[in-house]
Amino acid sequence: MKVSLLLLLACTAVLAVGTRADMPEEPKALVKFQELAEKATTMAKDAFTRVRESKAVQQARQWLVDNTQLAKERLVWLKEQLVELLKKTPAK
Repeated sequence: MKVSLLLLLACTAVLAVGTRADMPEEPKALVKFQELAEKATTMAKDAFTRVRESKAVQQARQWLVDNTQLAKERLVWLKEQLVELLKKTPAK
């Protein structure tokens, strides 16, 4: 839903720029419309950036969760290896 709304805002901005080129007789209305279109474009870009950052944050969290588990497994394995090594080492 957010992405479709953002796409609509971006399309509106593109149409506003095209309208400005086609109708130079009404500069005041077109300037106001262009300002609104620029604001909509900026808002759309910000929203796309937030969505992208949100996905990146989710991927980073998942990577940390996955690697935390792997690190715990490796530490358990290392502890087992150390115990085996200490058993094999003769006491002095």
